[in-house]
Amino acid sequence: MPTSSAVEHYWDKNVANWKIAADLEAGTQPFFEEVERYRFDKLHYLPNYVDYKAYAGQSVLDVGCGLGTDLSLFARGGAVTTGVDLSKKAIEFASKNFAWRGLQGEFAQMDGEALAFDDNSFDFVYCHTVLHFTANPAEMIKEIRRVLKPGGSALLMTINRSSWLYALHKIAGLKIDYLDAPVFHRFNYAEFDSLIGPFEQRELIVERFPVRTEVHTGFKAFLYNRCFVDLYNALPKRLIGKTGYHLLARVTK
Repeated sequence: MPTSSAVEHYWDKNVANWKIAADLEAGTQPFFEEVERYRFDKLHYLPNYVDYKAYAGQSVLDVGCGLGTDLSLFARGGAVTTGVDLSKKAIEFASKNFAWRGLQGEFAQMDGEALAFDDNSFDFVYCHTVLHFTANPAEMIKEIRRVLKPGGSALLMTINRSSWLYALHKIAGLKIDYLDAPVFHRFNYAEFDSLIGPFEQRELIVERFPVRTEVHTGFKAFLYNRCFVDLYNALPKRLIGKTGYHLLARVTK
């Protein structure tokens, strides 16, 4: 199993590697704005499952905060925000992101599998696009539960092995971002349900169905955008219900 230093080194190199903003200087206001636009165009489902404005005055922890894009939405809604990431570069970028927005937040380089916070510290924990990149996802989930206050909740997310995107990857060689990361776990629905077992109150959701690509080009991208996306999303929900690329869990301690 790769060491945490190998994972840290990889994300130090890749945390700001956003193709959509390749022509913009990383760490600048236009860069952060374009990354946010693209991320929430692509992940348009997220506001359906988390109300970023609902945590005013409450303590919110983002485990694996990356550039601070998602955490900034909580801060804009009045939450008391803390972001941690294994990557030092991520923390530097997240701090810059908050600074130009005029937002307050605490940031620390930290391993999500060994959070340096007391038990029962946070009202809400957010962990999106992280669990599949950590060496021991079960340990990270255990830590998230530990630092949540009694009655506190979390939004967790990982990658669905039984998804449309993995099928296209195997059949047509469709590129999956960060598949070369030192750690890249894939779970099916039952496996993820078992992984979040420490939370007795949990809701498992399958999301992230095809949307048009802005960053890929060529004939495959043309067919994907012009044919596959609309045809797939037109299929009956009973056929595609558990084939989304993202597995989400809303859990309560």
